[in-house]
Amino acid sequence: MPFFQYRARNSRGEIVQGSVDAPSENVASSILVDRGLIILSLVEKEKSSLNIDLPFLNRIKNKDIVVFSRQLAVMASASVPIVQALKILVNQTNNPRLKVIISEVADEVDGGAKLSQALGRYRKVFSDFYVAMVRSGETSGKLDEVLNYLADQQEKDYDLTSKIKGAMIYPAFILSGLVVVAIVMMIFVVPKLTGIIAESGAELPFTTRILIAVSDFMKNYWYILIGVVGGGFFTLFKLTRKGPGKILYDRLKLKVPIFGKLWQRIYLVRMTRSLSTLIVGGVPLTTALEVVADVVGNDLYRTLIKQTIKEVEDGNSVATLFLKSKEVPPMVSQMMSVGEQTGRLEQILFKITDFYAREIENLVANMVSLIEPLIMVLMGVGVGLMVAAIIMPMYQLASSF
Repeated sequence: MPFFQYRARNSRGEIVQGSVDAPSENVASSILVDRGLIILSLVEKEKSSLNIDLPFLNRIKNKDIVVFSRQLAVMASASVPIVQALKILVNQTNNPRLKVIISEVADEVDGGAKLSQALGRYRKVFSDFYVAMVRSGETSGKLDEVLNYLADQQEKDYDLTSKIKGAMIYPAFILSGLVVVAIVMMIFVVPKLTGIIAESGAELPFTTRILIAVSDFMKNYWYILIGVVGGGFFTLFKLTRKGPGKILYDRLKLKVPIFGKLWQRIYLVRMTRSLSTLIVGGVPLTTALEVVADVVGNDLYRTLIKQTIKEVEDGNSVATLFLKSKEVPPMVSQMMSVGEQTGRLEQILFKITDFYAREIENLVANMVSLIEPLIMVLMGVGVGLMVAAIIMPMYQLASSF
């Protein structure tokens, strides 16, 4: 979509500058007029290469958004005008891409747009959940309180995600090291050892023949192996992105031993925390459920929440379908039902979130403790099989003399 740079006069007679995305110059003019601006100049510009050509070099991380949210909340609580707060954050932000986005958001707000409207232009950076919370704060007149609550919840989400990733770094590092060592052994070391055995002309054990065949294939046809593995991962990635493949993938994630329980807890925390945050922010229940359905990250839960929206619109309880679902633990659905009956749904959701967040931490800790000995066992079995495949024929060869 074209990108227009404008210079205009607002209702207070002040000169403001900014940018707007629109399919044509006429549409851009209409947007600015609707904002109460008198256009002085409107020029079509090319999008900055910083936003398009270098997304990986200037990727906006979750931590960047968390820091931005906290800083904006602090300044809003200190009664700093939003436009001034955004302009201050432009100078305090280290990420070049986010710096440009905040600057454009500041220009939009200064030009008469609401903060939620300006943030809504960058859906890949600020999620529907984020925009809905800001909009609720603007509607209720409690933007500073909502921004503080939003920053609190984002920090909790970030802390939980960081703990999970941090706990998985060690197992992932060990497994990656084992794979690299195995590849080096199979390509460079094993051929030299098995070459001596093969030249003896002795009958080789089955395990040795397999080891030689695998080693020869990896050494001579490594490009085929890379192509097959890369193509397999690419195909799997595409199939699980949308459609029936994603539904099947999301269902299997919940059925996998050990990890399935962890995934379920993560989705439940994401669902209950987002819903409680939106309700506290004053977002209507049906609207909050629509936002949660898009941010939960699993098609099974997304379908369940979408169906729940229809139930709520028909006058039924929000927990009606949750009570019947196998994907939702009975404790969650029953507590939601009690919370709705007592008018304390947001507080009950917060309690559920806190409970399952702690359970996730315990699951991750136990999983790491289980994975470490499992890796050692697998490493021992692999080394044992490789040694046996080489030592056994050498022993037989030595015995024949």
